[in-house]
Amino acid sequence: MSSDQENLQETDTEARFEFHKEERSAVRSEKGLTEEVVRLISEDKDEPDWMRERRLRAFKQYEAMPMPTDWPGQPDLSELDIEEIVPYIRPDVDKREGVDDWDELPEEIQDTFEQLGIPEAERKALSGVGAQYESEVVYQNMQERWEEKGVVFMNMDEAVKEHPEIVKEYFMTTCVPPSDNKFAALHGAVWSGGSFVYIPEDVTVEMPVQAYFRMNSEGMGQFEHTLIVAEAGSEVHYIEGCSAPKYGSHNLHSGCVEVFVKEDAHVQYSTVQNWSKNTFNLNTKRAIVEDDGKMEWVSGSMGSKATMLYPCTILKGRGATDTHITIAFAGEGQDIDTGAKVYHNAPDTSSTIESKSISKDGGRTNYRGLVHIADGAEDSSTAVECDALMFDNESTSDTMPYMEIEESKVDVAHEATVGKIGDEDVFYLQSRGLDDDDAKKMIVAGFIEPITEELPIEYAVELNRLIELEMEGSLG
Repeated sequence: MSSDQENLQETDTEARFEFHKEERSAVRSEKGLTEEVVRLISEDKDEPDWMRERRLRAFKQYEAMPMPTDWPGQPDLSELDIEEIVPYIRPDVDKREGVDDWDELPEEIQDTFEQLGIPEAERKALSGVGAQYESEVVYQNMQERWEEKGVVFMNMDEAVKEHPEIVKEYFMTTCVPPSDNKFAALHGAVWSGGSFVYIPEDVTVEMPVQAYFRMNSEGMGQFEHTLIVAEAGSEVHYIEGCSAPKYGSHNLHSGCVEVFVKEDAHVQYSTVQNWSKNTFNLNTKRAIVEDDGKMEWVSGSMGSKATMLYPCTILKGRGATDTHITIAFAGEGQDIDTGAKVYHNAPDTSSTIESKSISKDGGRTNYRGLVHIADGAEDSSTAVECDALMFDNESTSDTMPYMEIEESKVDVAHEATVGKIGDEDVFYLQSRGLDDDDAKKMIVAGFIEPITEELPIEYAVELNRLIELEMEGSLG
């Protein structure tokens, strides 16, 4: 590829994520979080009484809980003012539950997701695709052959009404209750949109299901909820993408993901998040895995002013397994605090955590992890590997692993490496005809290969391009 072609591709990729549209909303809440705002959201969605009551209970819990400030080395949240965040914006879309025909969307929303590649991705290799704009899912579609097998893929607002018994059982009950942390309580009060995925027993969805979440308006919060229930013997790969344009005031993303992996089921959850550098990204993601079930987390975190994200898996059943592959990138003024949590609560369970981080221009990355092996979880095993790559002396990378081992008959391994891009490696590649920038790009590409090889090709290419742009200071 010529340098002109590379520059053109680079500019095009940057433009896809940095553009924004003028806001056109049908309903917009006041700033801040009050009981009136919570009731407005529930009323605008025409929710049943039981969901409204759950929101109000979560709001009370939110009010009673302090902001998290006592974690060693955690990102600074002092600039985040919830009273300046608009928690709910419903875009001006005719059908309240979204549409399943792309042509029914307003032109400006079509244009936004066309630029982000959503229709293209759907045409290529997806079983279903959903798109959320501001607080609402505006488009959702599932291939008929999977619907015929009983697979359900719809937005959460619709699921509350169409599948109330399933939602009542699983929504913020045993997996992520609002009492878990302050931002889980905030989410429980003002959640909006997100995805509901239900896979019946022994059904394998052979192609990925995708959702894309776009925050377009300045000073808003996005609180999508994803609920995945994979019945015994089933299998699904869910992919999530997130982005927001850059603004002068802060935005907040506080989503929640709950995954239930039943006996001998397999769920892979992949996400590529590219928030703007004015966004606080504070999420709660958790899975509960039963006998011989398998959970896989694959995530790339970049952009954002501060990120606190630690996908958690509870290995509840004998023989359950869990895998985490994560990459974090922090540039100037960014604090990306990510990691993983695994609870081995049954015998013969196993987990693997592989964390990669890159920091440059004074940015900070931190791996914060917890592995707990309960008394009686004998013959369990875990392996944790943390690798950090720094571009300069101003950047920092920390590793904070916690191991709580209550059972003696287990296998535990932990390894961590921190280093700078070596002059010898760069020199070697330059001797093979690459310039300095291309040599560093190749080193980074090799460094992050474990995550890119787990993604479908179009997402792997996208992740590589985004990291290259971050390396060159092209975004934000």
